[in-house]
Amino acid sequence: MDALTRARDGDYGPGGRVAPALMTEILEKTEQAYQGEHNRPLGGYLRILGVYGGTVAVAAATAALAGRRVPDHVGVLDLLLMAACTHKASRLLAKDPVTSPIRAPFTEYEGQSGPSELQEKPRGPVGELLACPFCLAQWIATGYAAGLVLAPRFTRLAGATMTAVAISDWLQLGYAKLMKSADEAK
Repeated sequence: MDALTRARDGDYGPGGRVAPALMTEILEKTEQAYQGEHNRPLGGYLRILGVYGGTVAVAAATAALAGRRVPDHVGVLDLLLMAACTHKASRLLAKDPVTSPIRAPFTEYEGQSGPSELQEKPRGPVGELLACPFCLAQWIATGYAAGLVLAPRFTRLAGATMTAVAISDWLQLGYAKLMKSADEAK
């Protein structure tokens, strides 16, 4: 009987607990069954989830020790600031050439993907996280939310800064498009 079947049937071993070796076997078999012909590093993703959960727990404990409470509600302006900041910060970390040294140990450069953005191939689960603005957005939004509890003035200032940069990006792109249209009309 394999480890997965034993675990599903409740045959955990002495004392009704899953032994570490059995747990490792279960996790390896689960990963193999899940990924099939593809390389899906579930163990790496599990570690990333653990770091995320641990970070949230530390932030919550810090807030509790500092006597900070979670707000009863998040206002519309705070939500808009958080959304724009999260968008810009996640793209900045995942795509900007200047932040490529942070990603370099976990990604491989492939070229440009857009104006002032790089395309990189992830190497492992951390690379997938760092090269994906959608993946980073949850971490950044969580950090922003923690910041609203622990240091709201600084967090709003940082959010306003990133929001201004995001709006500037859109203005730059709009200006470039208008200039291109004007040149084509000549």
